[in-house]
Amino acid sequence: MNAPERFFLADVQSSPDERQLAIHQVGVRGLRYPLALFSDRGEVRHTVATVAMSVGLPPEVKGTHMSRFVELLESRRSPMSMAGLQRMLEEMLVRLDATSGRIEMTFPWFITKAAPVSGVESMLDYDVTLVLEKRAGNYAETRLEVVAPVTSLCPCSKKISDYGAHNQRSHITLVVLLRAEMSIEALVRIAEEEASCEVFGLLKRPDEKWVTERAYDNPKFVEDLVRDIALRLMDEPRIAEWTVKSENFESIHNHSAYAEIHGRNA
Repeated sequence: MNAPERFFLADVQSSPDERQLAIHQVGVRGLRYPLALFSDRGEVRHTVATVAMSVGLPPEVKGTHMSRFVELLESRRSPMSMAGLQRMLEEMLVRLDATSGRIEMTFPWFITKAAPVSGVESMLDYDVTLVLEKRAGNYAETRLEVVAPVTSLCPCSKKISDYGAHNQRSHITLVVLLRAEMSIEALVRIAEEEASCEVFGLLKRPDEKWVTERAYDNPKFVEDLVRDIALRLMDEPRIAEWTVKSENFESIHNHSAYAEIHGRNA
């Protein structure tokens, strides 16, 4: 046995497959990796993402090269923008000789917020999912999903009560298909501005008075929340399609109130 033969390892994945069945998605999922992204202010934010990466496999090919997905993540340690993530998708398709593929990242995103009166700063976390996908023969698409915690105050409770009104923490979920780059922070602001009040990680007594009165002066049903946010998204030129969901964790019931609306921009 000569030296070249001794070190030859068969590439089983690239061998032909006789079943002639294309696979729509094959890859890896459940990967947890450090992720550094630029905020809307150009600052670098560090987080840890749970990642799923896949490509389409032609019917004549036996398998994909799983190690190349991890190699791609290892090569992308520097901070990235949305455009950089899109380039990573294109590189994945080249590395795996594929015409379709998908990268999904789910991660907590921290935004520094200043309290409304005292100005004291604290960080608040938001759940974010970013999906980059390209189907064969189509342009790449970017979907951005954020879950923003807010306060909602019941208009009915305010109307019928001699004093006070019940309020609750709500989760606003926005899912958008982007036409142009849009920051996580910009999407969060839309949700927070249309709520009865936004929430903060740290409040002093003057701030607590402010947020309590802000919510009382701005009551909204779960239906109001999704409709008002939908109107904002309909006027956003960077968005092609959108979905708004609101789940209000009721303070006077042992169940949630829920509403959902979706649409497409011209």
